[in-house]
Amino acid sequence: MNAPQQGNGAEPAWVKAAASQSRLAFGLAVTELGRRDERVVAVGADTLDLIGLRGFIEHTPARVIDVGIAEQNAMGVAAGLATTGLRPFVCGYAPFITARSMEQIRNEVAYADQRVVIGAAASGVSLAVSGGTHHALEDLALMRSLPNMTVLVPADAHEAWHATQATDEVDGPAYIRLGGRVPEPPVTPVDAPFNLGRATCLAEGSDVAVIACGALVAPAVAAAEELARQGVGARVLNMSTIKPLDEDAILAAAEETRGVVTAEEHHLTGGLGGAVAELLAVRRPTPMRLVGMPDEFAVVGPTDRIRARYGMSARHIVDACLDLLG
Repeated sequence: MNAPQQGNGAEPAWVKAAASQSRLAFGLAVTELGRRDERVVAVGADTLDLIGLRGFIEHTPARVIDVGIAEQNAMGVAAGLATTGLRPFVCGYAPFITARSMEQIRNEVAYADQRVVIGAAASGVSLAVSGGTHHALEDLALMRSLPNMTVLVPADAHEAWHATQATDEVDGPAYIRLGGRVPEPPVTPVDAPFNLGRATCLAEGSDVAVIACGALVAPAVAAAEELARQGVGARVLNMSTIKPLDEDAILAAAEETRGVVTAEEHHLTGGLGGAVAELLAVRRPTPMRLVGMPDEFAVVGPTDRIRARYGMSARHIVDACLDLLG
């Protein structure tokens, strides 16, 4: 799969610094926002290096707060800062910033409709070698269940940068799901605009639609290429906003193809697949297959092998499409 090209041929400095990792692109984008807006504050939970905020610290150390390994405190501090008109960006490990501080997110951020952006790194099984305690496979279900919460899942570092910048448009809480310390192959152009609540079509096809997010967008594109070699036209939608969902794109895909396959690095319960199924069950019942993590905790191992073991790969997306088509 060839990397998409930028329209004007120039490469911004942040692209190299991000090293094809969405977690670093997020930190660089927060740093840039902090240079432009003195209200921006970064709140970390012993995660300043994980997110790549050294540049922010060098520029304005007074607006970087590290509470240590205390995610509940980080969320409470961010909510309090938001009440004063500041713009806090919370930086944490996805499994801990969601599950550990769920009460604070619900009551102090979402219920209070505070303008807090949560950057959640190491989502899915990107920390696979650390075991089940460090896997975030239920975070989308948790976050999209909260009223007022915007939920974003960038497909690569390029999209993570633009999604973070796009939170300027969000007058309320937002959750951005980010990768870990593994490169994420680019699937979006460097200069592609990020449209909140809108899916992006990465491949055309009228036989089957593959709706993917995050780490499984690149495998979805690879699966479409393999299906094309078998004479199957697969439409690929990058659903980078899980909430609000792009209902029009999903309904069009269901109407214009023979069925829908969703693909995500998340439990099959409550994530992207659940959101799509909920919509289609009411608006347009459609044959579906869901690719994602089964209802179990993953074993310890290298990320790529864990993804393959539990059915989160291009091959499994191909198999799901062919099974749907019969």
